[in-house]
Formats: sequence, structure tokens, C-alpha cells
Amino acid sequence: MKILLLGKTGQVGFELHRTLAPLGAITAPGRQELDLMNPQAVADYLECQHPDLIVNAAAWTAVDAAEENTEAARRLNAGLPEQLAKYSAEQGAFLVHYSSDYVYPGSGTEPWRETSATGPLSTYGQTKLEGDQAIEQSGAEHLIFRTSWVYSARGNNFMKTMLRLAKSKTELNIVADQIGAPTPARLIAEATVLAIRSNMPNGVYHLAPRGETSWHGFAQDIFRQAQQAGEALTMGPDDAHPIPTSDYPTPAKRPLNSRMDLSKIETALNIRLPDWQSQLALTLSEYLEKQ
Repeated sequence: MKILLLGKTGQVGFELHRTLAPLGAITAPGRQELDLMNPQAVADYLECQHPDLIVNAAAWTAVDAAEENTEAARRLNAGLPEQLAKYSAEQGAFLVHYSSDYVYPGSGTEPWRETSATGPLSTYGQTKLEGDQAIEQSGAEHLIFRTSWVYSARGNNFMKTMLRLAKSKTELNIVADQIGAPTPARLIAEATVLAIRSNMPNGVYHLAPRGETSWHGFAQDIFRQAQQAGEALTMGPDDAHPIPTSDYPTPAKRPLNSRMDLSKIETALNIRLPDWQSQLALTLSEYLEKQ
């Protein structure tokens, strides 16, 4: 099988590059080889490669910057997925794409289902939703994974930022009223390969660990587990102070409720997803071993 992986330098893309290898020959162009902002360049590349499987981990992920860079965000989050979906439908390729809990309105306390009404609060969320809809309407064979709060042992993310700050600060104020599930890129990649191998039915699936926490709770567990691993921190879990979102204004509005129901993917794959705390332990251990 010929696999085309887009976004290989991102957190999810890096993990996918490793996990997809047993499935076939992977082509994973970097920015120097393929300008994803250029539709013609993408069309020419697809025509040259003729992939059987397209895994699109490329995206505009800078949520606040998307508010001022709407055109660029829309190209990567909506235009590119639409282009890949049209190609897949015409050529019989299979498309895997990654989306976000930001497509939902972020209200209430109940976990979102794949059938829940959408209502993005930001340009990022809106463009991600447009990408999902374009794929669903294309007629292409596809899987769309909506995930949340992605982090890994590599790249820039909340876990690594907290660890860096905890080595120089004595206290931090952290948002405590946004609730979701921190999702390691590794888990996303592993579930993707399992889904492909299992011939999981077309559609949208939520993909995240079990359980829920706030950014404040996530930070506290990062500090706790890092200290238990012997990391020298200048602050601990009790030095992280909870604050409301209103005390930390950002250009893009964040959803307060990022809970996602996981029953659809667990049923389709006949699995029980792990909890977020155990996934943090694995990811933190990997990061600390790399240092």
C-alpha cells in the first residue's frame, strides 16, 4: 500500500510516521518538498504519487493566530481536506483526517457525541468544521478523528510548557473551568493504525483518553508525576492556583466543555481506551528519557 502522510513534523504526524510504517511504503513530504498552501502544488503531487491511503495530519493549529490569519487557517483546515477528499473520491484512495472538539459550542457539562449539534466559537473551530463537512460530503472513503488537548514528548505543548515553568516559577495561575481530556499524539497514532487494520466503518469518531480534568488539574498531575520521577521543580501541585477563563482572556474564545463521548470508537474497535492519567505517565516518561 502506498501511503501519503501530510504534516509529518507536527506532534501527531511524527507519531504517525512511526506507527504507519508496517502498513506500507510511506511518502511524507516536508514543507520544502510540498507547499500545502498551494492547491496546484498539492494537485500535482497527488497526481505524481497516486497514494492508496492519505493520512492528513497537517493543520493550522495556532488557535489565537487563526483569528487574524483566517485565509491561511481556512486553506489548511478546510481547503486542503476538501481537496484531498475530492481526489480520494475520484481515485479510490482512503482518507484519514484529524479534527477537534472545537467544532462544538463548548456549553453544558454532558459529553459531546458525534451526532451532537456543532457550533464553533472561533475561526479555528469553524475552519475545522468546514473541513469535516467537506470530507463527509465528498463521497470519499474516510475516517475523521475528533480529538482534544493534544500533547506529546515532542513539539510545543502544555505539558512541556508546565514543566519548563515549574523549574523557574514558585507559583502559577491556571485555568480551571475548561474541562476535557488531554490526548497524547502517540495514542492518536496507535488508534489510527488499529482503525485502518480493522477496516473500521466510514465516519466521524471521537478519539481521546477516558476521564476528564481541567487545565489546572492537568498541570497539577504533571507536577506530581514529574516530582515522583525525580525532577527538580521549584513548585509543586499545591502551588498551581485555579482561575476562571475570564481571568485569562485570549483572542479566540475557548470551549468550557470539551468532554467527548467515546462509545462509538470503543464499540467499533472493541476496545476500552486508557485513562488520561496513565497516558500522561507514559508521555512524561518518554519526555524525561529524551532529555
